[in-house]
Amino acid sequence: MTALALFAENGVHGTSLQQIADRLGVAKATVYHQFATKDALIEAVVQPAVESLGVLLAAAEPITDRGEQVEVLLNGLVDLVINGRELSAVTHGDPGVAALLGSNPILRGHGERVLGLLLGPDPSPSRRVAVSMFNAGLMLSGTDPMVAGLPDEDLRQELLAGARRLLAED
Repeated sequence: MTALALFAENGVHGTSLQQIADRLGVAKATVYHQFATKDALIEAVVQPAVESLGVLLAAAEPITDRGEQVEVLLNGLVDLVINGRELSAVTHGDPGVAALLGSNPILRGHGERVLGLLLGPDPSPSRRVAVSMFNAGLMLSGTDPMVAGLPDEDLRQELLAGARRLLAED
């Protein structure tokens, strides 16, 4: 999506609706017709990832074997980050965007469901710390320049291996 590419290049606040319109080759009014505000445009940019996360949760939640459930969730989360590197840069690099997304009840609910699955019943303090580290590391790995040049499959394998080590059940 054009807006996502510009947001990733310039930041959300550094991207005007006029720049988006110019890149699309349309009038600014056309962009305003589709998206009344920049926040509405940001929500539209994020919506496919929110939907993918919902599909992942719907697949993982019915699984009764805890190890299999966590494995399905890890694979799906890693894929979301790898497939959405630009989106990660936009959502984690801008406090305003993070606040907007944090106020989205569907996304907030998805986040709570993910945490519930990763934490499991009655999580120990070490489990809570491990899940916190996994979440922070996974989300930021999509934007870390140290791994930006890695091929997707290499990054996927390394993220999964690290996640499995970090989240291994006691």
